[in-house]
Amino acid sequence: MRLLACLLATLSLGAASAQASTLTIRGAGDGHGVGMSQEGALGFAEHGFSYSAILSHYYTGTALGQAPATTKVKVLVGDRVKTLPLETYVRGVVAAEMPASWPLAALEAQAVASRTYAITADAGGARFDVYSDTRSQMYLGKAAETAATNGAIAATAGQVVTYAGKPAVTYYYASSGGHTEDVQDAFPGAAAQPWLVGVADPYDQGPGHSWTENLSFAVASKRLSGLVKGAFEGIEVLTRGSSPRILSAYVLGSAGRTLVSGGELAARLGLDDTWAYFSVKHGTSVVSEPDRSGAAASASPSSPAASAPTTVPSGPGGGAQGPAGAPESTAAGGSVAG
Repeated sequence: MRLLACLLATLSLGAASAQASTLTIRGAGDGHGVGMSQEGALGFAEHGFSYSAILSHYYTGTALGQAPATTKVKVLVGDRVKTLPLETYVRGVVAAEMPASWPLAALEAQAVASRTYAITADAGGARFDVYSDTRSQMYLGKAAETAATNGAIAATAGQVVTYAGKPAVTYYYASSGGHTEDVQDAFPGAAAQPWLVGVADPYDQGPGHSWTENLSFAVASKRLSGLVKGAFEGIEVLTRGSSPRILSAYVLGSAGRTLVSGGELAARLGLDDTWAYFSVKHGTSVVSEPDRSGAAASASPSSPAASAPTTVPSGPGGGAQGPAGAPESTAAGGSVAG
């Protein structure tokens, strides 16, 4: 009986210890990390860069081309498909995706990115091109128009981002955290594209640049329900991308471990981005979780890889020639910048 009592006391102590433990997550960025960071574009504009320089920084090896004046966009609004002239559509997008008070160069970059995304999207197959929400990009129609955003659209009328002479998919999102990501690492199953590669983002300093989340083990275990074997013990990162966002990790449990993608891990835990580092806090003790990626010591959300400003080209950037076309995944074009 005494042995059984000791065993039960030990198990009870272990359970209480787990309940008292906290999973601390230091993260960076807000969004999928591919292409243009809206907060980064704001920073570049504030440092005097033109919209063409901003676009060529985020979309490697690209140039500016012209869409035909007769181009139409099919937008799914509710359960109805609306066919709109391209410029009319873009006027309903830009202020819905970026604050109209931001500098002109940032708004112009957004206008070109939104226009290009619209003509390269194929969200609904033959029925429609884009959703009117963040599954593609926000479209609010006439209600979204402002003098500033309409001016940026007029100043860039018809301009689109091209690679090797063809329109290039222009993903964008709120904040990069200091570095963008390769498309094939951000979107599982996507084909690598030479213009959608990770680059340093030195001027991304918005509210999504870095963040911290603290979750009790009980909350973390509940959010990871179905992935935790036994009692939740933590997270072990296996691989990271160039940014370095998490590609794969183990959810650690007392009865074993479960392999999970970075995207599913972030979604389950309610994180803004997959750029994250984990530690466990118990009382005054804080211990970093295991990280096999090799990136734990070389990069962190508080001191991103892009800590020093880089020289941004004033025209099309370099890059090997490659095929143009949309990645195989159908991730959203962007989220509203704040």
